[in-house]
Amino acid sequence: MATSKKLKAALAKVDRSKNYSVNDGLELVKGAAFAKFDETVDLVVKLGVDPRHADQMVRGAVVLPNGLGKDVRVLVFAKGEKEKEARDAGADYVGADDLVAKIQGGWFDFDTAIATPDMMGVVGKIGKLLGPRGLMPNPKVGTVTFDLARAIKESKSGKVEFRVEKAGIIHAPVGKVSFPAETLKQNILALVEALQKAKPAAAKGTYMKKISVSSTMGPGVTLDLAEVTASLK
Repeated sequence: MATSKKLKAALAKVDRSKNYSVNDGLELVKGAAFAKFDETVDLVVKLGVDPRHADQMVRGAVVLPNGLGKDVRVLVFAKGEKEKEARDAGADYVGADDLVAKIQGGWFDFDTAIATPDMMGVVGKIGKLLGPRGLMPNPKVGTVTFDLARAIKESKSGKVEFRVEKAGIIHAPVGKVSFPAETLKQNILALVEALQKAKPAAAKGTYMKKISVSSTMGPGVTLDLAEVTASLK
């Protein structure tokens, strides 16, 4: 009951008909957060694409300048020399068939999965388990590579993968409520810039339609899209 009261109070602070400047919107999100933990700040962007068409798929990754404020657990599928390289680079879990067996048994205590290209035949066995959770290694976002040191470093330092959902929406974390507003703003602009670069040639009309930000438990706050895009120029 207390939570619903807090949510009502948070909702009362937001004018749903208003588009806020990035600074004002972030201060509002930070002020409206009420959970006892350090809530994640999420960005939601409505795109003018139809992802049912392959040529309008929007997908990619970006390393946020200020990270995500959390310890990212990295799992690497590798063997031989590459297994040692992954361990030396700071991977939390490294292996091959042993990791596949653990995941088939219901173990998912990791945030990112990386694989060397020669391991994709092994990883393919658990594609249906990793895919729906957004954990399947993919060359398009740099998680299928022989350059493990770089991939692990990027993941640990705040690399965010994005993929448009059926309704044309991108949903991605940009930091924590405890971050200063300017730090969150820099992360948001980096993500929006990556989205612009990932615009499909087949996309017609307005590409970015709406952008909003919220904390894990808090209300959504709509940002002034024109201000956001102008900040990138």
